[in-house]
Amino acid sequence: MASGVIPQISLIMGPCAGGAVYSPAMTDFIFMVRDSSYMFVTGPDVVKTVTNEVVTAEELGGASTHTKKSSVADGAFENDVEALAEVRRLVDFLPLNNREKPPVRPFFDEPGRVEQSLDTLIPDNANTPYDMKELILKVADEADFYEVQAEFAKNIITGFIRLEGLTVGVVANQPMVLAGCLDIDSSRKAARFVRFCDAFEIPILTFVDVPGFLPGTGQEYGGVIKHGAKLLFAYG
Repeated sequence: MASGVIPQISLIMGPCAGGAVYSPAMTDFIFMVRDSSYMFVTGPDVVKTVTNEVVTAEELGGASTHTKKSSVADGAFENDVEALAEVRRLVDFLPLNNREKPPVRPFFDEPGRVEQSLDTLIPDNANTPYDMKELILKVADEADFYEVQAEFAKNIITGFIRLEGLTVGVVANQPMVLAGCLDIDSSRKAARFVRFCDAFEIPILTFVDVPGFLPGTGQEYGGVIKHGAKLLFAYG
């Protein structure tokens, strides 16, 4: 397999069922088209026969399900044309393989520019949330940010920006969601992204504003210790 050697992207533009779903699952990024693409190991008819559950193809394996619940997909788009354009945009951030550097693009931002709005971005009251994406957009060249898994585990943000034309991976806590606390889903999401960047020698910029890990029996029973360790190991 070419995992970690060549960036691999799957674009699901129709039904993908049975054993066929494992091919895209082994790639680095999966994108889907809303209302026309589906991914599931067993379809609605089989599910109804075996478990007596009544579920539609969209509910079982549609773009919304896989971007918001399962995290199988990294993004969803309205139509095929938009999907192809956005995948092409992602490719522009990535190197061709792990022996090459990411592409360098022309930039028009003044590196020494001063963003006065950042002085007031973080509220004086520590209990007042703020949008970390605003900071990311201010830092990025031309405010260009390609977010990955935007609909899943929104308490952490992952994606790509450019600094002086160079690709940089971004990992950031999002105080607007769960006060930026880490949990099982956000740990898995961020760890996978960090490992991808590490494989292709993409530098990582981390914005940290985190109270800690989310407490509760649900997190402990779900293995937050193990999943939290994945994030620590990825950075190590």
